[in-house]
Amino acid sequence: MKPKIVALLGSPLPEGNTSKILKKAIEGAKKAGCEVIMVDVPSLELSSCREMYYCREQKTCIMEDDMGPMYPLLKSMDGLIIATPVMTMGVPGHLKSFIDRCQVFYCAKYERKDSLIPKEKRKTRKTLLISISGMNLPNNFDGIKITMQAFCDILDCSLADELLIRDMDNKIDLDRYPDLMKEAFEKGFNLGTTIEKSLNQR
Repeated sequence: MKPKIVALLGSPLPEGNTSKILKKAIEGAKKAGCEVIMVDVPSLELSSCREMYYCREQKTCIMEDDMGPMYPLLKSMDGLIIATPVMTMGVPGHLKSFIDRCQVFYCAKYERKDSLIPKEKRKTRKTLLISISGMNLPNNFDGIKITMQAFCDILDCSLADELLIRDMDNKIDLDRYPDLMKEAFEKGFNLGTTIEKSLNQR
């Protein structure tokens, strides 16, 4: 069975630069022999977390929307690719709501002390973070990285690699930067081969 990777697109622009570079990383992961399921997060009909705390005792969320099918997908995956622009020095709204709705995993792991991810699977799950910033500042990605570290921790899917691209306001179009597109492909390929090797050693 092929390793399964979930790829989250956090940009509201389905043909924008974030989408372009995510697709290159997906190509790489597929080349490594993985099945990749892409989720266009801004297209999902989901509400932000309302802190109802149903998930303190249950393995899912009480709200019924497009997040429902995401929980089994995030549980069963072997790896994760997250591609997002930086907005107001942080995570775009729809992706942040998606992440916050994963309180389901937090409550299982830290409140009930019973992670939804089997112990053996926790050792091999890995994440690749891809992020694009319009500005070119030293702390462009600080907010994104702090949030993603927390997200990966609650999912038991360690943040293994990243591709952070600055100054997109001047670069404008990633199609003009084949070296960056190649790097995304290689990082996707490396993620796939690393996961496959780990699974074969279990």
